[in-house]
Amino acid sequence: MRVLCVCLGNICRSPAAQAVIAARRPDWSVDSAGTSGWHVGEPPYPPMQAAARARGYDLSGQRGRQVSAADFARFDLVLAMDDRNLADLHAMDPGTGAALRALIPGGSVPDPYYTRDFEGCLDIIEAAVDRLLAEV
Repeated sequence: MRVLCVCLGNICRSPAAQAVIAARRPDWSVDSAGTSGWHVGEPPYPPMQAAARARGYDLSGQRGRQVSAADFARFDLVLAMDDRNLADLHAMDPGTGAALRALIPGGSVPDPYYTRDFEGCLDIIEAAVDRLLAEV
């Protein structure tokens, strides 16, 4: 399974989701990206890295990148962290086959860049990933 996790800037939620999925399913190919290009080439946000590291997830090797049209052919599943990003992904989707869905169907992962709740964000992501993996 090839999975792409997507949030707005690719420095908090999607890198964390990438790390959680990769830890739980090391046999899967997992990546992350942002719908915006604001943080291309940057590492994940330091407070997100610290919160993830405290739970055993290493985000230090990740770098921000923007979703591209090629991603929709390269990945089987594209997971949006919120409804806004899901709508943006639907607008960008060239129809090449990836399944698009929210990590939390009908819900959102609050952005800790704004809420400052990095631990709560990880709690939500871990629970959502566990539900996702139970479905597949």
